[in-house]
Amino acid sequence: MTDTRSNTPAIGSVPAERKPVVVLVRPQLGENIGKAARAMLNFGLTEMRLVTPRDGWPNPSAGPAAAGANVILEKAQVFESLAEAVADCANVYATTVRKRGVTKPVVTPEEAAREIYAEQGRSAFVFGPERSGLETEDVALARSILTVPINPEFASLNLAQAVILCAYEWSKGAGLSQPTQEETLPPAPQDELEGLIGHFERLLEDKNYFWPETRAEANRLTLRNLLTKPAWNHLEVRTMRGVLSTLEKARRAREG
Repeated sequence: MTDTRSNTPAIGSVPAERKPVVVLVRPQLGENIGKAARAMLNFGLTEMRLVTPRDGWPNPSAGPAAAGANVILEKAQVFESLAEAVADCANVYATTVRKRGVTKPVVTPEEAAREIYAEQGRSAFVFGPERSGLETEDVALARSILTVPINPEFASLNLAQAVILCAYEWSKGAGLSQPTQEETLPPAPQDELEGLIGHFERLLEDKNYFWPETRAEANRLTLRNLLTKPAWNHLEVRTMRGVLSTLEKARRAREG
């Protein structure tokens, strides 16, 4: 089928590093993984990442459901945690119909697509298990929540439908891709942000910040929400890590 949209370059002309990756967290059925791969390839997305699929990987049920999109399945990577799966991504979108108590910017698939073209760094669409969706801990890793405007009386999409909505909106904006400006630094990838969060937590634990224990989990989640808000770049993360290291050294000198 020929793409007849005017002034929009072919999707294949978009560099691979500018295409969002699709992350399926704890997917349950091989058929749904295959259908998600088909939806991706329909609109030019080619990189799938799987986080602890329930039935292991590879899954023999995925291939037939992919209907020819086997290249996506063959190259799919498997990770033990969502943090590892998005470690190289600066713009992480958690797809959910509920905020789950996590304070983050909320965008539609169209808004997310525009942000992806405007921002630097790799991007990821994150989808949860078919039955329950993403857990609070999964959503807390993201920079933004992606919610599809949907009938509130029947707000249930299957996995492939959710993937195809995001992929379609991204494909419509292929003509929006602009050269990056050298003076603008991209947001820090997730692994650098995780390092900063861990650094804060180590320092705060020594000062009994996460006390009482009944509030510890909520306090950690609030801290993570604060530090994952868009969009620290890698220089800002390194600067903050330097500040924390300096404070650590000063404390050790006083205590020594």
